Amino acid sequence: MRANSLALRLFLWAAASTLVIILVTGVVLSSLYREAVERAFDGRLQVYLRTLVADLAAPEVPDEKLAQGVSEPLFELPLSGWYWQVTQLDSAKPEIRASRSLWDGGLPRLPVPSAAAAVGVRSGYVSGPEDQKLRLVERTVDLGEEGNFLVAVAGDAAEIEEEIRNFDRALLLTFCGLALILLLTTAFQVRFGLSPLKRISEQLAAIRSGNAERLEGNFPVEIAPLAREANALLDANREIVERARTHVGNLAHALKTPLSVIINEASVRAEDPLSQKVQEQTDIMRDQITRHLERARMAARLTVVGTVTEVAPVVDAIARTMEKTTRNKELRLKVDQPDDAKFQGERQDLEEMVGNLVDNACKWAQARVSIEVLKERPEADRQVVRIVVDDDGPGLNATEREQVARRGRRLDETKPGSGLGLSIVVELTALYGGTLTLGSSPIGGLRAELLLPAA
Repeated sequence: MRANSLALRLFLWAAASTLVIILVTGVVLSSLYREAVERAFDGRLQVYLRTLVADLAAPEVPDEKLAQGVSEPLFELPLSGWYWQVTQLDSAKPEIRASRSLWDGGLPRLPVPSAAAAVGVRSGYVSGPEDQKLRLVERTVDLGEEGNFLVAVAGDAAEIEEEIRNFDRALLLTFCGLALILLLTTAFQVRFGLSPLKRISEQLAAIRSGNAERLEGNFPVEIAPLAREANALLDANREIVERARTHVGNLAHALKTPLSVIINEASVRAEDPLSQKVQEQTDIMRDQITRHLERARMAARLTVVGTVTEVAPVVDAIARTMEKTTRNKELRLKVDQPDDAKFQGERQDLEEMVGNLVDNACKWAQARVSIEVLKERPEADRQVVRIVVDDDGPGLNATEREQVARRGRRLDETKPGSGLGLSIVVELTALYGGTLTLGSSPIGGLRAELLLPAA
């Protein structure tokens, strides 16, 4: 799959969007869960805080029995990470009472952002004894004549971090599985959604190769206009080509009659130098008209999409014709070809190209002419058909091979013909994007290799 393909771009875009959404969702969920865990932990600490405040406010509870309602053994274990502390704020020297777990240490205070905030319960993270990370809640209590107190309770924040780590791990595994499922679903949706475009591409390839004439089948409403426009374009192309053929034929007929009249009038005065000059120039005009009209006709045919011709019937028909026309000459014609070779073009053009090459070989051959057809694939996405015509005649040297391809050029005036055959083959081959190569034949004469597009 190429990087610039529509399916790949859609998949990458959808995959990137999915991953971003999952990532953002995971971060949001992790933050919300952290807040929920911290609220739950704060609620647990506040239970101990309210118990301490209640014991502190009760007159019948002596100082040494403070926090006896706090049923947490960790408050008795030194440096356990669970601590409470009561500090009297309005005495000259702050009096501090604390849990045994604090040992000889103390709890830091949370920063108070405003006077209003100092009234309620505050919570946050602090660093405790031995740099423990603690979650602390504190509250200022005014007991009137007994004084103002700061009551603080702290718990080990490792519990919060462990809870969040477990949640993040489960969240990561869940979202990885979800991302994989979504990516597979996206890939399926892209493949399924673009399948009509792939079908159109395959049908257009079939039209170009001549196996179909129009886009057929039912398409989704989003793709149906494209199929209709493509069919309309094909119809318009055929109509334009047909109209061009008609104009070419009309032009040919319109020019033939005036030229014939001029030639006939000039031939009446054959001895007149002016008449001779007129005949000479009209011959050139007729040749030029024939040449350019033929090229226009060939070019018009080439614009028709999807024309395919089977090679074997054309070569067999030409071989039979040559055998009949050369009966007065001891000539053996050999044909070697596959049955499934197809030329991407019109039959009459193939007949003209192969016919000229075979006719030329039969004129010059002494006893043998060979026609070989090969199917080749020079590139992964390109097929060609190679037609090789050999004869055992005198052959041509490099200079002569270059000259015979020129229009009207004949090396031997004793042989019949106008000298236009090979030049027509060269022009037709070039119009189809093929090549004509002349070389030495292994049987002694000339080898002509015709390379044409295959279907």
